[in-house]
Amino acid sequence: MPATPLSASSTQSSIDRTASEPVDVLVVGSGIAGVTAAIEAAHAGAQVVLTSLGSCFSGSSFYPGTWGLGLIAPADEADADDLASTICTVGCDVADRELVTSFVAGIAPAIAWLEDLGVRLKRPAGAESAQETAFIPCFDHKHRAWYGLVRESMEAAFACELKRLGVRVWEHTELVELVQNDDGAIVGATLFDHQSARLFSLRCGAVVLATGGTSGLFERRLTSGDVVSSVQGIAAHHGCSLVNIEFMQMMPGLIAPCRGLVFNEKSFRYAQTQPPLSYDLLCLRSTYGPFTSRLTSRAVDFAIDAAGPAGMPLTYQFPTQDVPEFVRTFSTWLEEEHGISPTDELRIALYAHASNGGIRIDGTGWTGVPGLYACGEATGGMHGADRIGGLSSANGLVFGRSAGSAAARYAREHPARTATHDAPRDVASRTSRGIDQAEAASILETLRHTMSTYAMVNRTADGLSRAHDTIETLANQLERHAKTDAPASACATRLRLAGELTLARLMVEAMYERRESRGSHHRSDYPSEDPAQARMMPKGVR
Repeated sequence: MPATPLSASSTQSSIDRTASEPVDVLVVGSGIAGVTAAIEAAHAGAQVVLTSLGSCFSGSSFYPGTWGLGLIAPADEADADDLASTICTVGCDVADRELVTSFVAGIAPAIAWLEDLGVRLKRPAGAESAQETAFIPCFDHKHRAWYGLVRESMEAAFACELKRLGVRVWEHTELVELVQNDDGAIVGATLFDHQSARLFSLRCGAVVLATGGTSGLFERRLTSGDVVSSVQGIAAHHGCSLVNIEFMQMMPGLIAPCRGLVFNEKSFRYAQTQPPLSYDLLCLRSTYGPFTSRLTSRAVDFAIDAAGPAGMPLTYQFPTQDVPEFVRTFSTWLEEEHGISPTDELRIALYAHASNGGIRIDGTGWTGVPGLYACGEATGGMHGADRIGGLSSANGLVFGRSAGSAAARYAREHPARTATHDAPRDVASRTSRGIDQAEAASILETLRHTMSTYAMVNRTADGLSRAHDTIETLANQLERHAKTDAPASACATRLRLAGELTLARLMVEAMYERRESRGSHHRSDYPSEDPAQARMMPKGVR
């Protein structure tokens, strides 16, 4: 079923945007977390604007290069206790236990909420299929309730509800700055309309950030292009702290015959690689998707990384019967959607994927800055050094609902209030410096290359120091080449780059300071886990 198109009343024109009256809640980002937050804020009676850098229903949640998307839930109350405990164990003792408890408690209600909206959820084909080893989530130790998210059904249900509630959806609109009053409260935002190439201000009672993770800082990434990874840096500049940002998922993905497709790790057990890897290692590696330093099968990822940009060659020898459902789904998807036969040679490489850390929040999605909330992959604390599979989507739903409701409550108590009534003049006074697009492209290319070289699987003190120096040089270059009275597009580009560089610096500092290997964070010069480093302070701008 195709998604129900958003009506003209839901999608405002560029001209209308610059003249908009204050709104109660601005939600930034239109993946699962952002759309959920917008719907819940509107359910609570708030007037809501939902912005999206790309089209509505975008970000990693709706990334087309994946063969499937799902979430897990506890089967019962006892399983909920076990799931919370397992999250902390898999997270290598760096997850926030209080936040984990809130997270697990919210999963079942969030699934019921989805079903009430009319979202169709897939279940394993039968009792025997549900007990397949393939249905044990990544890094987990047992089966749980598993639900497949059907993209078309989600889009249709979300679109209908946004329209019914009168949520205004502004596509191709980017947050480039937050407006903070003298008391430190967020009272508005500066946005860039990519369709009209105009900057404008919006007054609001509260803001919810749901812009995805940190993969936009890397050359190879298994996320959509509208995940630019600038908002965490913007949030940090306004007083937010970032937690666990050194922990990110690095996933195998296809380099050839197609680029940017998620590899199904379950199929490793049927693979023959070059150089040859042992069957036992490949079987262990097939139980989870992202890299971890905790298990001996890290040798598989090191081999993939060593293969370089061309990727590691791989062919399959699938059995003719009793093929697990997950593998059948992946094989069918490759052939029908991308024309790749099960007998074709694949080349795989490691890609930046999901973030396990981000903006620090509490159980309501509050960032600690008055009027500012966050949810989804932009946040951290509910996961740790490694994350159980199926919990990223659950995170977006649970904390999207919490953040949307909390933001609506805050907005009722603190109506939109900024002194300015001349939005264009106000914007010009704060954002009139821009950077040439060619210069900006060069800075971004260098940043992504630097992060990909020094901040992926093999991290060292020397490499991270080099990365930090390069980021500082790029930040100075950005300011040195900034021009006054530049076009709005050049101003927006400078602000975006400033946010990206801030986040990159904070990530590299966190990676440098964690002198150990823990979960997804591997230090070649500190290959063992250090119990003394289980708890480290959140990062902020110094």
